[in-house]
Amino acid sequence: MRIFAILLLAIAGIPAAHAQKFGYVDTDYILGQMPAYRSAQTQLDEMAKTWQDEADKMKRSLDQMFREYKAEELLLSPQQRKEREELIVKRESELNAYREQKFGYNGELFKKREELIKPIQDKVYEAVQKLAKEQNLDFIFDKGGDLIMLYSNPRFDKSDEVLENLGIAPQENTTPGGTTPGGNNR
Repeated sequence: MRIFAILLLAIAGIPAAHAQKFGYVDTDYILGQMPAYRSAQTQLDEMAKTWQDEADKMKRSLDQMFREYKAEELLLSPQQRKEREELIVKRESELNAYREQKFGYNGELFKKREELIKPIQDKVYEAVQKLAKEQNLDFIFDKGGDLIMLYSNPRFDKSDEVLENLGIAPQENTTPGGTTPGGNNR
């Protein structure tokens, strides 16, 4: 009796599932096609490299200071050891503060990423919403995000249409899987 009830519920739900319209987009692909995004990403990469180079320089200096201290430690008076140790700890704190200021959760890189990337992501989101309304879609999934799709029929891929809504002609570029959205090998 219980199996019959479950089977009846499953059969009753089939027409409702067919009535819903689905699509998906690959935001990684879409963003990769957008010149503004590529430019912003290049700018962020250059900033991060400059800051990382400075942090590496500070770290090398700190390491050198520590090696020199260890080499001279036995020759130093207790007062001199204490002063050098305090200086090393101070420089280490400065390095950690610098890294946090540049790369931390509310650091300069995070804020710059928000400033440069968020408006582009908002445009993509608006284009997706517009497409969903135009095509009367109930759901659009993001293949490029955390959603894992074990299979996707390329006919439901709406990535190129979102690019068109953004006024961008899709380039002959491949996604990480070796195909462009739509499943066509280009």
